[in-house]
Amino acid sequence: MTAGTVEFGSLRIRYDDRVLRPRPWTAAQSEWGAELLRTGPAGTVLELCCGAGQIGLLTIAREARPLVCVDLNPVACDFTRHNATAAGVAELVEVREGAIDEMLQPQDRFALVLADPPWVRRAETDRFPEDPLLAIDGGDDGLDVAWLCVGAASAHLVDGGSALLQLGTVEQAQRVGAGLASYDLRLAEVREHDGGVVARLARP
Repeated sequence: MTAGTVEFGSLRIRYDDRVLRPRPWTAAQSEWGAELLRTGPAGTVLELCCGAGQIGLLTIAREARPLVCVDLNPVACDFTRHNATAAGVAELVEVREGAIDEMLQPQDRFALVLADPPWVRRAETDRFPEDPLLAIDGGDDGLDVAWLCVGAASAHLVDGGSALLQLGTVEQAQRVGAGLASYDLRLAEVREHDGGVVARLARP
């Protein structure tokens, strides 16, 4: 498998076809994350469904914090480790390979959660044949993995922390917002971009 590189903000990110190609628009999630870290609580950053790690790595390249990256795909985890070294932040980065609910310990606490789950509806994944199915299949409504990320954010955010959840549409963000009461979170803001949306979740 031949690997390629792509410019992502100030970073050069390495990946191959087994990992979702970094989308330039998602650098906005990193920018927002760094902005929140400057004014938010102290602590570690968590990136869920990290892929090649670009969003979390660009965030801490702009605002230095320890970063924990989680992904089910071992290839993605390997690329995240490589990209952390290439970015000069390897000493700040811990990569955990496995399912979200198995990789987080009850005592883990984070100042910021970056969540980049697959959000394409299962019936529509064939529209993107170049993308790895694991990286885009969000279940029947596109939100299966997003809800796992919401649950992790609810359980592991420190007081005053935020979660930035990447989704496909404003409608998806609104559906998440309508279901947050049982998670002790609220939908604070949604920012639209050409390729998708980023929703900020915060404590009420």
